[in-house]
Amino acid sequence: MYTLFVKIILKRLILLVFILSTMLIGCTDKDVLEDYNFETRFEKSSGLETATYHEVISFYKGLAKIHNSIAIYDMQKTDSEKPLHLVTFNPNRSFESEFSENDTKSILLINNGIHPGESDGIDASMLLLRDLAEGKIEIPENMIIAVIPIYNIGGALQRNAHSRTNQNGPKEYGFRGNARNYDLNRDFIKADTKNARAFANIFRIVKPDYFIDNHVSNGADYQYTLTHLFTQHNKLGGKLGDYVNSSFMPKLEDSLHKNEWDITPYVNVFNQSPETGFTQFMDSPRYSTGYTTLFGTVGMMVETHMLKPYKQRVEGTYELMKQFIKIANEDAELIKNLKKIDANRYKPGNTYPLQWQVDSSKTATLQFKGYEATRIPSEVTGQNRLKFNRDKSFTRETKYYNNFKPTSSVTIPEKYIVPQGYWNVINLLKQNKIQFERVQQDTVILAEVYHIKEYSTFQNPYEGHYPHYNTQVETTTEKVPIKKGDYIFKTNQDGVRYLMETLEPMAVDSFFNWNFFDTILQQKEGFSPYVWEDKALEFLNKNPEIKKEFETKKTEDTTFAANWFAQLDWIHKKSPNYETAHLRYPVIRVGG
Repeated sequence: MYTLFVKIILKRLILLVFILSTMLIGCTDKDVLEDYNFETRFEKSSGLETATYHEVISFYKGLAKIHNSIAIYDMQKTDSEKPLHLVTFNPNRSFESEFSENDTKSILLINNGIHPGESDGIDASMLLLRDLAEGKIEIPENMIIAVIPIYNIGGALQRNAHSRTNQNGPKEYGFRGNARNYDLNRDFIKADTKNARAFANIFRIVKPDYFIDNHVSNGADYQYTLTHLFTQHNKLGGKLGDYVNSSFMPKLEDSLHKNEWDITPYVNVFNQSPETGFTQFMDSPRYSTGYTTLFGTVGMMVETHMLKPYKQRVEGTYELMKQFIKIANEDAELIKNLKKIDANRYKPGNTYPLQWQVDSSKTATLQFKGYEATRIPSEVTGQNRLKFNRDKSFTRETKYYNNFKPTSSVTIPEKYIVPQGYWNVINLLKQNKIQFERVQQDTVILAEVYHIKEYSTFQNPYEGHYPHYNTQVETTTEKVPIKKGDYIFKTNQDGVRYLMETLEPMAVDSFFNWNFFDTILQQKEGFSPYVWEDKALEFLNKNPEIKKEFETKKTEDTTFAANWFAQLDWIHKKSPNYETAHLRYPVIRVGG
């Protein structure tokens, strides 16, 4: 008890020193900066340029020095070896942590520069926090706003003017790949990068109610500067999913329209005209909003149109965030209540969906503002190419497939047990602050065990992996030995969805599908045919039922009958000589 008390006191002292040091930074050189107007590079260049990484961080440090409502924190290091920064706007900052669970305020987390060439949000967030700090726009009473200024720092430092082939400004910008050339918006589950691990640390400390990730996109040409990509509402599910689809999204669209900013759902097409209809993007947990959804956060990507002028795109992103904050502030109490209701949906014994497909029986109709598109002969290739005519604009009814239905589900267990040898998996679970216990002594328990039945594998590299897909499993109930020190992850915690999406092999972005368990797919022991021939005959003679099954298979399967090695291998897999670890998934399920 005494040791626990000392730990609590030390933890509070460390937190107090951290907050005091931040506040002292905010008080330094205040007189020097009083007259500085914090005009950004974007503004000075009349909307043609974006700030460099160093300018962005210097800007926020300056804001924090002169405005007590702004604080900037150095968080964990990224692959660039520079720390990920977190900037907060909180007019009622106190000695207590602004992310205390006792604080009733809602929290919005804004992420910028995941692809630094898509710099709209970087500049728009600088303007937003400055204008909030200076009282130029309405200050939300029920919210704290947290901003990651630039997530992909390594990419931001690779500044160039050519890699965004389709993009209309700014003059220079960062590169999509990070310091190790990873696309960070595919890394939230597998977390190969320090960036992703630093983000998880921030996200699980901040525990935001809302999340915005600012992007730029172009799959087609159309009239809109702004498109929104809310996390898929069926996958978000429950009361919160219904609220996002039927209330928050329409409110945001209407509010922007009243402020002369038209917006449409993200146009999910590539090199084709969208007027024939398009589906909502399904953001699996590898993506930012797919990841944040796992913790009940209302997530949205902003996707500006890269062919529109840079100044227009930044101003649109600014206005979108401003209107988002206004709605979220007004509905703050409602959102918190809905999250509490939905938390009870994911209990042991309940069904959890793992895979989804478009529900084509349910569609919405958009009044879509596009441009006429035709196919004309290319002067480069001689083949037909897509051409949009901006002189021929239209508004037409367009089908929008924004409903998905689950295609496979699983029952939520009471707990998962992960062998301690799989430290790579355990470290990620810890990084995401998933609560755990340790097995206290060697024992044997009754548990569900998965055996990998089928899977397909990418033939080309994808973000440092050759991922699996279409994974299928067979389930057996067995007495399983577990060792002292193995990890127990109970599902009765706020990280239940993260557990389900990572530890269930059939889930789209499971750790299995991201190659974390590939060692079980390869046999470690085999047989020499000239040795096994005699043992196989002895085994069949001692097991007449297996021998009968073997003879039947040879009769019915001519390919099998013609392949002597396949026959020996089949018998070997039926015998006690076959290694139990092959295709046996090592994470077990208990209860549920």
